[in-house]
Formats: sequence, C-alpha cells, structure tokens
Amino acid sequence: MPHQGEKTPNRAVIYISDSRRTGIERLKEVAVRAAAAGLSALILRERTLDSGRLLALAAELRALTRPHDCRLIVHSAADVARAVDADGVHLAAAGMEEARAIRRWWGVPGKTISVSCHDADQLRRAAEVGADFALLSPLFATASHPQRPPLGVERWRALATAAPLPVVALGGITPANRAVLADWPVALMRGLDEAESVEEALYTLLLRHDSG
Repeated sequence: MPHQGEKTPNRAVIYISDSRRTGIERLKEVAVRAAAAGLSALILRERTLDSGRLLALAAELRALTRPHDCRLIVHSAADVARAVDADGVHLAAAGMEEARAIRRWWGVPGKTISVSCHDADQLRRAAEVGADFALLSPLFATASHPQRPPLGVERWRALATAAPLPVVALGGITPANRAVLADWPVALMRGLDEAESVEEALYTLLLRHDSG
C-alpha cells in the first residue's frame, strides 16, 4: 500500500465492496478468500446500509481480514472506522477537506486516509489536505459511472506520474487488462467479485504470473 511521501509504484490490489450488487454473503466470501490470497486492502463502500448494519459488517470484515494483514478502510464513515479499529478512511473528492479533521479526531498514528480524484487539481488538493494516497479514476469506462469519460492509459499515467502523492488506478480494471499498468497499484470491484475463482483472479491482478 502506498503512503504519503512514497512515490514508488507497486503492485498492491485493493478491493472496493458493493453489497447492494453482490449481496452481503458474497462480499464476505470474496473478502476472506482475497485476503488469504494476498489482497492489500478492502475499502468498505456501503452507501445503502444504515449505521448499525454498517458497523456490524465492518466489525465482521475486520475480524476476517486482520489475520491476513489485509487493511480495512471504511468509506466516509469515520465513526465506524474508529469503532472497529479499521486501518483508515476513504473520502470522496467532495469530502476530502475533512481529512485533517478526521485525522485529529481519530488521534491514532498510522491510520490511512485515502481520497477519490479525477483530475490534476483534485490530486494537488488531496496532497495539500494530507491524504496518504488517491484513487484516480476512471482509467477505463465503468458501469457504475457511465457518464464519466475514461482517462485512458496515457492520460492516467501522465496524471499519476506528476501527482504530488501516491496514486492507485481505478475504473474498469479486470485481470485481463491489469497488465497495462503493471507498475502501479490498482483498485477494482467487479473484476474480483464476479470472477469464477477469486484466488486465480487475484493471482493475475498481483502479476504473479511474470518473473517479478
């Protein structure tokens, strides 16, 4: 996982949840199987769950992922993240200004704050507010945000290389196309949870088929 001040690209893979699409049980299955196979982090992004159900799910996923050294990052709900001793919080681009306040409120060193970004200005601002890394999207066209034009590989790479903080690729990434950004970390949803074999998909996403 990348951190502030660390510009070296790596091969980390982050899974972003969506139980509205997968169902809770499939989410938990994917999380534990992927964590055991080398998943770097899980971002719990559950916009339709009430606070009680989100807290319960986060606590269960924390217990499932921790033994495998897989980080748990909770989307937006900093109170839930702190309650389950998650590894961090992820913020939407519109909410990145909360990063410093969340870090002070949490008061625990080493917690991660990541943000969503879509252009150079947002990447610059993410660094200014102290984010540890940014998810830059969309790399490719996505079903979840069909209205947003994809950056494409060349534009994405240019933005990420010039960014003042570590960057992770997001948007339309699958095991089949992951190698186009072989030296960069990636985040994905469907490309992992819709795979016939979670382990084989992750193996490919981690680029373990090559000599590196």
